[in-house]
Amino acid sequence: MRRARAQAGFSLLELLVAFAIMGVAIGLMYRATGASARQAGDAARAQQAVLLAESLLASRDSVPPQGWQAEGRNGDFAWQVRSAPYPTPTGRNQPAAVPLHEVSLRVDWQEGERARYVAIQTLLPQNAGEAP
Repeated sequence: MRRARAQAGFSLLELLVAFAIMGVAIGLMYRATGASARQAGDAARAQQAVLLAESLLASRDSVPPQGWQAEGRNGDFAWQVRSAPYPTPTGRNQPAAVPLHEVSLRVDWQEGERARYVAIQTLLPQNAGEAP
C-alpha cells in the first residue's frame, strides 16, 4: 500500500494570489503617503501666503485719506492691497467716530497648474489728524 504524500508548502496559484494582494496593498499605501506629502506641501505654501499677507498688514497701522492701493511680488507670490472708506455712523447723539478704511489684501500663487489665493479683509483707521 502506498501512502499519500502530505502536501508541503504553497502551490504556484496561492503564491500568485498572495503577490497580487501584496502589490495592490503597497500601491494603495504609496498613493496614500504621496497624497499626504502633497497636502503637507500645499498647507506650507498656504501658510507662507498668510504670513506674507499678515506682514503686509502689520507694515501699516493706519491708512492715508486717499486710501491704500499697492501691489507687488515676493518670490512666487503676487500680492495686491486695495482700500476704500468704510461708512461710520454719524449723528447728533453720537460722538465723532474715527474714519475707517476697509482694507482688502489678496495673495496669489501657482501650485502646479492650479491657481491658489488667500484673501484677507480688515478695518484700519485713517491717519490721525487728517480729515477725509
